[in-house]
Amino acid sequence: MGKVLITIVALVTMLGGFVFDWNETHIFNPRWPPHAKFHNAQTMVLGALLGFLSVWFLWFQQGEKRVTLQLAVLFGSLYWLGQVGAYFFPGTALFDPEFTHPGQWPDQLILDGILFFLLSVGYWLERRRLSRPATIR
Repeated sequence: MGKVLITIVALVTMLGGFVFDWNETHIFNPRWPPHAKFHNAQTMVLGALLGFLSVWFLWFQQGEKRVTLQLAVLFGSLYWLGQVGAYFFPGTALFDPEFTHPGQWPDQLILDGILFFLLSVGYWLERRRLSRPATIR
């Protein structure tokens, strides 16, 4: 179950940017200059690559299982850590003014919390599974 939870986060990381940014609020936003769109595209590709690496290290990479698990969780978390960190830069906002409404929830930060929780639980479950004697696995 731990690997499944980590895989879910990896898939959200891999595809989430395309699902949530491939629209008029981001990559097709006519108010965004080309360089802002470039960085949005860069972020989408980065998420896809980090999600892929997370899946690769979790399911396919040979080697010491605890190390590959740690790398899978690290790659699965970097995109989301970057998103949280971006919130604290000057001039950034979670929403562009034309797409905000009163009482709007900070969806990105809520998603970050959910995904970090899933990664933590997945990591904990998988570490427990790897700690059991080989005959039980």
